[in-house]
Amino acid sequence: MKLAVTGKGGAGKTTLAAGLALLFAEEGKKVIALDCDPDMNLGVALGFPHPEKIQPISQMKELIAERTQINPEGPKGYFKLNPRVDDIPEKFSLEYNNVRLMVMGKVDKAGSGCLCPENTFIKNLISHLVVNRSEVVMLDMVAGSEHLGRATAGAVDIFLIIVEPTILGVNTALHIQSLAQSLGLKKIFFAGNKIMGGEDIKFLEDNLKEKITGFISFNQIIQRNRGRFEFDAKLKEEFRDIYLKLKGEN
Repeated sequence: MKLAVTGKGGAGKTTLAAGLALLFAEEGKKVIALDCDPDMNLGVALGFPHPEKIQPISQMKELIAERTQINPEGPKGYFKLNPRVDDIPEKFSLEYNNVRLMVMGKVDKAGSGCLCPENTFIKNLISHLVVNRSEVVMLDMVAGSEHLGRATAGAVDIFLIIVEPTILGVNTALHIQSLAQSLGLKKIFFAGNKIMGGEDIKFLEDNLKEKITGFISFNQIIQRNRGRFEFDAKLKEEFRDIYLKLKGEN
């Protein structure tokens, strides 16, 4: 399964991606978790030791220059559009608790030179992982679908949007859904987070209408762990409900 998780900032998408990745790993599946969010917190959520030491792919300037065949003396802006990326997962990922992690990292802002090679390399790498690999691939996305081109989006099995029970949360989720549909994504689902009771569930059901895979209660265990994901009995039950529904849709 190839599963992309997204939502507005702070809604809990990294928590959702980490929890689902751990459930797949517990079931004996090989999992590659991709941190595509510039905040780069997926390693923390998954409990990787010293996640701050993981070098993001976007910072591997020499590798990217070699693979995209940038010629400093050639015409500005010329580089290879289909660089080799098939060996990157094995060479530049870390494994912990049966989950292999790769961090895409930030691409610098304007003023630091041509940024196209970095973007091209990352998009080709994501496309390779989604289209060509047999593992479960879990993508922790930015708030939208920016990393997915049309070809890659067509290979994503599930696009899962995490949403808080607020008007802003619902409006953002519906906007993300519209963006995903414009790329041709078909299986787009929602998961409610930070649920305090039945009124929150009804609010989301009334506003999202359909395709809600489940609800995650407001839970302080992650705050206590400073972002590291950990199941308690209730949280595991809620995540397993979402997990099983997604498996049934695949």
